[in-house]
Amino acid sequence: MRAPNQVAVDPLGGVVAFGRILRRAGLSVGTGRLLLFSQALALVDARRRDDVYWAGRGTLVSRPEDLPIFDAAFSVFWDRDHPGLVPEEAGHDDDGDAGWPEEEMLVPTGATIPAGEADDSAGDESVPAMWSPIEVLRGKDFADYDPEEYLLARRLMARLRATPPRRASRRPESAHRGRLDLRRTLRGSLRTAGVPIERSFLRRGTKPRRLVLIADVSGSMERYSRALLQFLHAAVAGNRYVEAFVFGTRLTRVTRELRALDPDRALRDASRAVVDWGGGTRIGDAVLEFNERWGQRGMARGAVVVILSDGWERGGADILGEQMARLHRLAWRVVWVNPLKAFPGYAPVAAGMAAALPHLDHFVAGHNLASLEELCALLEASTT
Repeated sequence: MRAPNQVAVDPLGGVVAFGRILRRAGLSVGTGRLLLFSQALALVDARRRDDVYWAGRGTLVSRPEDLPIFDAAFSVFWDRDHPGLVPEEAGHDDDGDAGWPEEEMLVPTGATIPAGEADDSAGDESVPAMWSPIEVLRGKDFADYDPEEYLLARRLMARLRATPPRRASRRPESAHRGRLDLRRTLRGSLRTAGVPIERSFLRRGTKPRRLVLIADVSGSMERYSRALLQFLHAAVAGNRYVEAFVFGTRLTRVTRELRALDPDRALRDASRAVVDWGGGTRIGDAVLEFNERWGQRGMARGAVVVILSDGWERGGADILGEQMARLHRLAWRVVWVNPLKAFPGYAPVAAGMAAALPHLDHFVAGHNLASLEELCALLEASTT
């Protein structure tokens, strides 16, 4: 079979477009099923029509009576409605029979693999490489999400766990070796006529550090605040060692609102609690209020404090510098997450960011799912 035409299409857009067609046809297809479809596509040869068909049928269809609808929708999507799925000239086999189109929705623009690593049935030219839609979504900037892509990403974001690092505790815990636990050893010897045959040991225990997340929801962060608030919910829900705050012109504690396991309810309650959403930015005043009301009283002592902001300060940069220095003395680690850091040529020259930078332990990006996963790994690795 000769090499297929390389028609470039949006990989994630294909999954979203197919879900839209199914819903228009009357099939109830939620974001969870579309995610399963994306995962299934990563496991098959998505250049083949049959593989894509069975991947979709196995993940998107739950009732026998829905099969005719799915078949009709898939035919429309593959053959007519989605222009990137059918090359202008389809491949032909040696017998002259028309083959299925080799291009499909998982081939990004310009992505190729060397001819020597490709399937032997392909021609001597390079052939398209396949990317998983989930991988594309992980690497896509939050600011470029459309509403349907955000719904797909919510399931992935809910799996993020910002696990607080651990610290040494005064309370010992059982261990296989260490110092002898005389109490447990003597209690166990009562079963063997007072002879301590089995010995018990203790080691120094650990407990989680407190993790404090402070997110910027001002107008300059509007493209990222929705996704970052979802990240705050994933960290807070079910973890009593995580505290969450948001700020624009004032600081608001939203830990209680984000405790709800239902993300829709949690985000709705948090949005109602914030009165300055999308307004101005006064980072220095927000950090000052946190230090005075919560940090100095113990919340920041020995904790990991993560500030998620682009660093555009409308107030005085000198106040921000003073309060960041004070926060750094209280906290164990201070991490600043700036979505703009991922842009080529970015430099922290804004007054607010420049004032805060000397008092940070880590300065990282937070513009997509992959960067938030790296942040979670950084927090978990900061155990001492």
